[in-house]
Amino acid sequence: MASKFKQALDQGKFVVTSEVAPPKGVNLEKMAHHIELLKDKVDAMNVTDHQSSVMRFPSLGAALMVKEMGGEPILQMTCRDRNRLALQADLLFAHQRGINNVLCLTGDSVVLGDHKTAKGVFDLDSSQLVAAVRKLEKGKDMAGNDLDGAVSFCAGAIVTPEANPIQPQLIKFEKKIEAGAEFIQTQAVYDLENFKNFMEYARQFPVKVLAGIILLTSAPMARFMNKNVAGVTVPQEFIDEMASAPKGGAIQKGIQIAGRQIKQIVDENICDGVHIMAIGKEELVPDIMAAGGLL
Repeated sequence: MASKFKQALDQGKFVVTSEVAPPKGVNLEKMAHHIELLKDKVDAMNVTDHQSSVMRFPSLGAALMVKEMGGEPILQMTCRDRNRLALQADLLFAHQRGINNVLCLTGDSVVLGDHKTAKGVFDLDSSQLVAAVRKLEKGKDMAGNDLDGAVSFCAGAIVTPEANPIQPQLIKFEKKIEAGAEFIQTQAVYDLENFKNFMEYARQFPVKVLAGIILLTSAPMARFMNKNVAGVTVPQEFIDEMASAPKGGAIQKGIQIAGRQIKQIVDENICDGVHIMAIGKEELVPDIMAAGGLL
């Protein structure tokens, strides 16, 4: 049976996803609050997998919590921390427990995180992980052995539409779709005219694209992203707008900017949905949706 998220994609609904971040520890109260707040407002919630290579409560455990609380989880799986045996085993477990959406990621470099001497695995990359999902669905593991019971997933991947040069991203994008990705969530998109050019290219492929919307919380944050986050460019006009916000009003200004972007995406039918990333301020996702006319 198709997941609720896959049904929404297949029906052509404008899909809205957000994120919940597992904590560094076992106090799940804040995450539970965010799940409760978002479960009836978004179509699905990504559960991050040791985001930025920082060790946290596992994404599989948090995805189970989303499911148990009545939400629709998208299990993020990176190839950084597990080899193909462990990845396949986790997929079997996820399916058996009713988690049927997966976002396949290669994963950030270990040196970016808080365990800098850890060894990155990278036995597979994201395209190969998508292909592994499709093989498991056919009742075979990656070595060609028969499974006693097959799985079923709505599998997706990511792309960075603002990368410069863009050609390597387009090659990866096509590889992921060829491997069987059904949906794509993008990295942060701020230049919608540039994103329209990407979507003209992407529309030739049978895949749903959700534009990544990252909440700006301050002008320094925007400048930091421009300097340190590959493939993300915050326009100077947005930085100036954030800088002009009255004291204590920067976050509200960021919500307004995100809302305007969402409205334009909806009004101009640019893509199939949005993926809202509030990064530590998930309680603001409903405000962003309201500013974008989605509530």
